[in-house]
Amino acid sequence: MPLTTLIHRSSQPCPDVSPQQAATLLQDHYGLSGSLQALGSQQDLNFRLDAPSGRYVLKVCHGDYAIAELQAQHAALGYLHDQGVPVPAVLAARTGEQLLAVNVNGQGLRVRLLDYIEGQSLTRIKHMEPRLVAELGRLCARVDLALADFTHPGLERTLQWDPRHAQALIAHLLPVLAKSPQQARVSAAAEQARECLQPLLDKLPMQAVHLDITDDNAVWARDEQRQWQLQGVIDFGDLMYTWRVADLSVTCAALLHHAEGDPLRILPAIEAYHALNPLTEAELKALWPLVVARAAVLVLSSEQQLSVDPGNSYSRDNLAHEWEIFDVATSVPFELMEAAVLQVAGHEMPALVLEGCVPLLPPTLAHQVVTVDLGVLSEHYQAGNWEQPGIDQQLLAEQATASGAACSLYGQYRLSQTHIDNPAEPATFALQVELLLPLGTTLQAPWAGTWHQHGEDSGCLEGKECSLWLHGLGAAPEDGQKVTPGQALGASAGLFSAQLCRIAGLYPPAFVEPSRAQAWQALCPSPQAILGIACDAEPLVDAQALLARRDASFARSQKHYYQQPPHIERGWRNYLFDMQGRAYLDMLNNVAVLGHGHPRMVAESARQWSLLNTNSRFHYAAIAEFSERLLALAPSGMDRVFLVNSGTEANDLAIRLAWAYSGGRDLLSVLEAYHGWSVATDAISTSIADNPQALSTRPDWVHPVIAPNTYRGAYRGAESTADYLRDVDARLDALAAEQRQLAGFICEPVYGNAGGISLPPGYLQQAYAKVRAAGGVCIADEVQVGYGRLGTWFWGFEEQGVVPDIITMAKGMGNGQPLGAVITRREIAEALEAEGYFFSSAGGSPVSCRIGMAVLDVMEEEGLWDNAREVGGYFKSRLQQLVDKHPLAGAVHGSGFYLGLDLVRDRQTLEPASAETTVLCNRLRDLGIFMQPTGDYLNILKIKPPMCTTRASVDFFVDSIDRVLSEDL
Repeated sequence: MPLTTLIHRSSQPCPDVSPQQAATLLQDHYGLSGSLQALGSQQDLNFRLDAPSGRYVLKVCHGDYAIAELQAQHAALGYLHDQGVPVPAVLAARTGEQLLAVNVNGQGLRVRLLDYIEGQSLTRIKHMEPRLVAELGRLCARVDLALADFTHPGLERTLQWDPRHAQALIAHLLPVLAKSPQQARVSAAAEQARECLQPLLDKLPMQAVHLDITDDNAVWARDEQRQWQLQGVIDFGDLMYTWRVADLSVTCAALLHHAEGDPLRILPAIEAYHALNPLTEAELKALWPLVVARAAVLVLSSEQQLSVDPGNSYSRDNLAHEWEIFDVATSVPFELMEAAVLQVAGHEMPALVLEGCVPLLPPTLAHQVVTVDLGVLSEHYQAGNWEQPGIDQQLLAEQATASGAACSLYGQYRLSQTHIDNPAEPATFALQVELLLPLGTTLQAPWAGTWHQHGEDSGCLEGKECSLWLHGLGAAPEDGQKVTPGQALGASAGLFSAQLCRIAGLYPPAFVEPSRAQAWQALCPSPQAILGIACDAEPLVDAQALLARRDASFARSQKHYYQQPPHIERGWRNYLFDMQGRAYLDMLNNVAVLGHGHPRMVAESARQWSLLNTNSRFHYAAIAEFSERLLALAPSGMDRVFLVNSGTEANDLAIRLAWAYSGGRDLLSVLEAYHGWSVATDAISTSIADNPQALSTRPDWVHPVIAPNTYRGAYRGAESTADYLRDVDARLDALAAEQRQLAGFICEPVYGNAGGISLPPGYLQQAYAKVRAAGGVCIADEVQVGYGRLGTWFWGFEEQGVVPDIITMAKGMGNGQPLGAVITRREIAEALEAEGYFFSSAGGSPVSCRIGMAVLDVMEEEGLWDNAREVGGYFKSRLQQLVDKHPLAGAVHGSGFYLGLDLVRDRQTLEPASAETTVLCNRLRDLGIFMQPTGDYLNILKIKPPMCTTRASVDFFVDSIDRVLSEDL
């Protein structure tokens, strides 16, 4: 290899051409003029031209670039275009030539003009979703497939980015870092990459490759749903003939800048590439060493470039990113990434076979060891006790006391390892087995090897094929001592852990993140074979297969949150846990008003189920006691209760009561509202988010009035009351003109679907008076907003200073137990009796009543109403900070723990930011938060968490929204 040429190429500054000189070149040679904007480049010079006829890119490079190299790039662009790959076209100069030789300031330069592909790169994007990572890998595969048969003399070139020259270039450039820890790190990483690559070099296929398909050189644009769509690939300056897998290694290295510290985030790119353009096993094994070598070349090259061209802002800006790439690339063992890459491509490391091993445990003891379930659904975990430090060891001790010995399970997702209010994936997957044996139990060496002591009571027995790590061991051998099979390794000091590792010298973690678990299992297999006990956890149910079963049997109109929902089977307070032990902050669940898994709910339901659960026709105390409790919460004059199962059933019953009492059937409802799914409640529901046909399928007895939305409605602000009431008058006048008897008016006293917007001042006072004057009854739908959730008021109608004729409620009444209620006056209740009796099979059952009373008790005992007022007020102030900071955050609505964040693209027009809201909610799920869009335009975060939510959770939620809104939605 001509090293002097390579060194020269890696040490050139950019050409010295001013914008004025570039404009002259364009006018003289292409007849084009317009505004120029410099585009970044390390060693070339690029200008974007905005001309009347369109946009173009002027590319200027040093004259010592071989003409054949530039001609090869032009030929490749045409070749790829013919195969459907989106690339720019090369434009001819006035002379008909595509490549010009010019002299500027005594510099011999080469000049070209290309089409400009509209869009942007993803270089500065703060978060790159897996779909985009996969798309970049797929693009790389498309280009490589298209170039597989492409040949040109200009492909045979000496280039600093050619990984075949990486080691020579690194050795030459290392002195730029002087003697420093950074230099040592780069040198060590490069040497390890060289050692890994050396046996693979002769097996790597060669072809023409782009060699720079990165976030910089792929052009994207957003569609209407705010999803990035590929527009084209640019910058063929590194086109050459080298190893095929080198192209993907460049792409993967660039993606590490977007990996948020986790190199396994690049796996979707590898999977997508391999699916389209399969890689050989040698290429898969070479990929990560090539990525690390690329990272080393990047940092050294940028440091060198700045030393010869300190004014190059492009190189200076990129340097921090390139060091980030290097840091991420060297943050995990090479072997782990090799295992992960092989696995994503459908390969596995050969299984570890341990033949002729001596059991670690005495044979007489092995059968006494009881395995202890410490997984997400373990019955040993109750009432959040997994949060206690040392809980797993305590549970092992309890089981060992009864059996004599106990152990945990390898490969289990431990709930005790989770964390809350934290965006990072918790390390919950156990790579070790913990055992509690009788004190003094002797452990035997399973194979011959060398004992290496690590710390006071830890060490590993390093054998030929595997190492055994033991922690919590007493009387271990001396450090460096040779050990024979069956020799005593030490004695159990009570609790100790055992772990296998196939990589000599690697100190493996005890627990790893679920996303890394499969790769780590390849390196740290189960110790079951040497323990002689069945200590492997059962694999989890396939979440995707389970979802398919749901879709095949459960009517699909009953939707689930998210396209790929986490598998949730456990909850505690204001958190939900997936089966891998990740905690999700629940900002959706107004049903679980007390929080999930509340011990009082467990006890009340269990006790009452053990005694009696039947229907309300039987005579039992709970139904009277609960009805009295509800009436004590209601306004004076309300003296009758109906118990039902849901808000839908409560509102349906309220409609029947209005019909029976008034003698009419016509009802006023409010636009953009939701009241339920039964035939009657669906008829009065007008939210097009819940039913796209809501406005076109209303029966003639439903008369919606304009939504009194003071933020987004037809009239805005607190002075809009009279404007909205005119529509109520118009509806009533129309009914009177047709001599139709009004039955009533149903309205949420706080506008729930819009995110908890307060109604205009005095709106319900005057509307109720008008309705009652027309002979109708007034129904307050408190299903979503009532029952203490608002903090300041127990009932939503209290904010408006009114008393309805009928109150409906459900949701948090039962903390998840199906429970709803209608409260009204005796004369209204008895009007229905004239039409026949009312009966709800499970409404008011003993279990439901006892749980309903327990909910009221706990809300009072734990101060949840006060919490809704105090923490809810803090919550709203934190959300307001988002409005002050981010233009997309339009307004905050609501109070207590019923809040709404309205997302808009324009604060004047209030154009809904619907697509952005969807992106935001999906991103919040990635960070460990459940939130969904609501409202007719699906642009509102309707925030209604359990009422036990803390300030810490509020801060985590708001800080996470702040983070996502800063990611360029």
